[in-house]
Amino acid sequence: MKFYNTITQQKETFIPIESGKVRMYSCGPTVYNYFHIGNARPFIVFDVLRRYLEYSGYQVTFIQNFTDVDDKIINRSRDEGITPQELSEKYIKEYFIDADALGIERASAHPKVSEHMTEIIDMIKILEEKGLAYNVNGNVYYHVDNFPDYGKLSKQSIEDLKSGARVDVNDEKQSPLDFALWKKKKAGEPFWESPWGQGRPGWHIECSAMSKKHLGETIDIHGGGQDLIFPHHENEIAQSEGSCGKPFANYWLHNGYININNEKMSKSKGNFFTVRDIAKSFDLEVVRMFLLMAHYRSPVNFSEELLQQASTALDRFYTAKYQMAFLLDNATTDAATKAEQTWISSLDAYKTAFIKAMDDDINTADAIASIFELVRDLNSHLTPTSSKEAIIAGQKLFGELTGVLGLAVKEKETNLESEIEDLIAKRQAARKEKDFKKSDEIRDELLAKGIIIEDTREGVKWKRV
Repeated sequence: MKFYNTITQQKETFIPIESGKVRMYSCGPTVYNYFHIGNARPFIVFDVLRRYLEYSGYQVTFIQNFTDVDDKIINRSRDEGITPQELSEKYIKEYFIDADALGIERASAHPKVSEHMTEIIDMIKILEEKGLAYNVNGNVYYHVDNFPDYGKLSKQSIEDLKSGARVDVNDEKQSPLDFALWKKKKAGEPFWESPWGQGRPGWHIECSAMSKKHLGETIDIHGGGQDLIFPHHENEIAQSEGSCGKPFANYWLHNGYININNEKMSKSKGNFFTVRDIAKSFDLEVVRMFLLMAHYRSPVNFSEELLQQASTALDRFYTAKYQMAFLLDNATTDAATKAEQTWISSLDAYKTAFIKAMDDDINTADAIASIFELVRDLNSHLTPTSSKEAIIAGQKLFGELTGVLGLAVKEKETNLESEIEDLIAKRQAARKEKDFKKSDEIRDELLAKGIIIEDTREGVKWKRV
């Protein structure tokens, strides 16, 4: 298994710190609104990585935080006339509604900033004691000049970063690169007691403190969007490694950006979509399919046309799944023939191709392609005369591979299934009686329900549009 490691800028064989176990952290949402399509990509990517690591036999501890202390939360809570805590709790619940619809499994833990003030304050105290932090009238800043490795993730030198930094003449920081670890209390804002007075943490310190508490000083994998490389993840490294003197994460994985209709997503351009907005037109499993059809590091262009293509692709998976269920329910032979046994053995090639793709830096695009090859094989070999053993073998492998990606996991609506099959039986009876007008009317009725039927030599097959 190999990953492209941002910090070394090359693919590296994955070797965990502890054999058979993986400690993994991915930055979660700031809970002041519904999350958008750009947020959805890392949530889905690292959900799939976690699933694949578990499929590969690893015991995974996966931490994804909630930022529930932030300027955006404070400002939005004022607009809505509720407390920051009430607002963040509201949008944590909304996060899980959308995450569930996207097929994102719960992390091992979802720590909140507000519940980790002791750990945050303790880390800041250590940094201060080591000369890596300084207090100015209740505001505590990280002293970047005193951490020589600053810039190693983003591949920028301290001097280059300084030359490009904005300088505020009223800034109390010793260097323009220095960043806030603790912010002095302002009127009307939530605050906590600290050695530097009442206040609240800066943004970056939270992930360092929560990762250390739940995963230890050095972790295997840290993930997030490409936009977090600098400054957020760079600052996490400075805080974590500066406080303990050990590597923070051995592998850094970052997903690419999402553009909307070939333009950068922006509220000012009116092309900003929350996942909740998209759910009005598409099942959110389609969004998951869409994002996994591209390699996670590649930029993705998001459009309604491409979503529709993903929807069609996902329907092919469900058609295969439901067709196998139908065939199994109606199969009359239990044991596989010799020819079927040979075919069952040949299915291992698809699993091998899937694993090869996923081992190559989580190449979900090629992994999905291998499943489509499997589907073509299943469609050509499984018929109403197939044995239960052969059908079950196809079902098992299909479910195994799609399950790793979190796709095609829904069960068929039994009421709709029985209704469709009843209409198909009536259409067959009409055709037998040469009542082709009634037969065509039933076909149109099925089409109105989003069902296409195909008359084949093996009988009538149906699938969703």
